[in-house]
Amino acid sequence: MHKFDPNTFLATIGVGRRIVAFRKKQSIFAQGDACDAVFYLRKGKVRLTVVSKSGREATIGILSEGDFFGEGGLAGQTVRMGSATAMTDCTVLRIDKKAMMQALHREHALSDLFVAYLLARNIRYEEELVDQLFNSSEKRLARVLLMLAHFGKEAVPETVVPKISQETLAEMVGTTRSRVSFFMNRFRKLGFIHYNGGLQVHGSLMNVVLHD
Repeated sequence: MHKFDPNTFLATIGVGRRIVAFRKKQSIFAQGDACDAVFYLRKGKVRLTVVSKSGREATIGILSEGDFFGEGGLAGQTVRMGSATAMTDCTVLRIDKKAMMQALHREHALSDLFVAYLLARNIRYEEELVDQLFNSSEKRLARVLLMLAHFGKEAVPETVVPKISQETLAEMVGTTRSRVSFFMNRFRKLGFIHYNGGLQVHGSLMNVVLHD
């Protein structure tokens, strides 16, 4: 009997799942669309946003390779609560809701992987909430930059890709663009970041996060 491999499942097409390519700035789904599929990001970065009734848009997350998104339909959501847009050229595995539900019920290895991902993301959201409640804007900005640069995975400077505007950083941090500009200049003068064909973040920026 063939052993089920969740990584193969997420890397190949099959019944109810197909690989879709999105260009930079292209919409993957929009707030209010039907929740008819789950997505798995194979390559690129995706920005999640939500728009309030007054028309104000906020960035609620930036996703990287290996992230799931759009899974609200599995928990009973009928329409999308937010939008997903490609920040770079992206390759995404689109899994129909029915196919994902069947695979999760049938294959324990996939459900274990999926639950572990959701738990890790929930912990990250709790950390971000604590960050918003107790930490300064400067410290929150440092955390966002370190997250975008994938610190924790590699201990070397990595150019932050894609380019991200100060307006978007301000949304994520919960402050103004002018404050973000002030802190970015400060980080640059201290040698925590530098611009060289793109923004590079250094591990020394962790000092801002750890400093009380």
